[in-house]
Amino acid sequence: MVVVLESGATPGQVDHIIRVLHDYGFDVHQSTGVQHTVLGAIGVHPEFDHRQIELLPGVSEVVRITEPFKLASRAFKREGSVVDVGGVPIGGEAVVIMAGPCSVESEEQIDTIAARVAASGARILRGGAFKPRTSPYAFQGLGEDGLRMLRTAADAHGLKVITEVMDKSQIDLVERYADVLQVGARNMQNYTFLKDLGRISKPVMLKRGLAATIEEWLMASEYILAGGNQHVILCERGIRTFETATRNTMDIGAIPVVKKKSHLPVVADPSHGIGIRDKVIPMARAAVAAGADGLMVEVHHDPDHAKSDGAQSIYPDQFDQMMQEVRLIAQAIGRRLA
Repeated sequence: MVVVLESGATPGQVDHIIRVLHDYGFDVHQSTGVQHTVLGAIGVHPEFDHRQIELLPGVSEVVRITEPFKLASRAFKREGSVVDVGGVPIGGEAVVIMAGPCSVESEEQIDTIAARVAASGARILRGGAFKPRTSPYAFQGLGEDGLRMLRTAADAHGLKVITEVMDKSQIDLVERYADVLQVGARNMQNYTFLKDLGRISKPVMLKRGLAATIEEWLMASEYILAGGNQHVILCERGIRTFETATRNTMDIGAIPVVKKKSHLPVVADPSHGIGIRDKVIPMARAAVAAGADGLMVEVHHDPDHAKSDGAQSIYPDQFDQMMQEVRLIAQAIGRRLA
């Protein structure tokens, strides 16, 4: 349930309300919004009478949350959350662009791409140092050397870094280099791993699973939020359906649906969503029009020789075109590019 506090509630009253909730066996999470401070009381207590909380000094109202995802729901936080990535806000008025290669391949490669995407207006550099590949014989990434190259290229061109972390053993290492830790689609329901990410302080971007429903996706985010990490970004990257004409089916409709259900910012990944180079830009336009708070796009200056996902990576000139087009769309719906 959500306990909405009065605007004039004193710190002493807030502390007392939290103690009472703890005495009843609830875990309590506090969220301070523009108009109200709310307390999220998490726990299953069928016989609990919420009127016992409504009578406490400083309480405005108590609202039952019917969704299974408590902390991710709009009932817990009415305003949209803004996740601060080293000074780059995700979830506010501005649409943030994340761009870079699928994999970090060399210092020259990542620096060349970082320079191009930064010049076009990207704010965050993406690139994989650890790659979860379907085949064990495919390129698996450069590991820490790749992380070091990614960080160096980003710093040289004024960018932040997002990269994938694949299991608990990599968290400390990736945290040293990245500004955002990405959870790939295959790990969306690795709940033990999500609990570990709930204990860190850096932002986490959670990609939707290959066949996950929206509720399953939001429930996965709940594991991170319940662990104490409130800096969660969702990423729609397409789902697997019966369609074979594209790599995945880009679920554009999920963006406005999730934004109504949840306060968490939503980023779209059209590169994985459709998997075909010349279809990435139309999907990017559609995602921004649907309300996405950011885009994650794969860009490569020589995609025909890329070590992974070259077919879905756009050229730098195409990225320039995409930026011009999505900038106009953002303006048309009252937003702007970061």
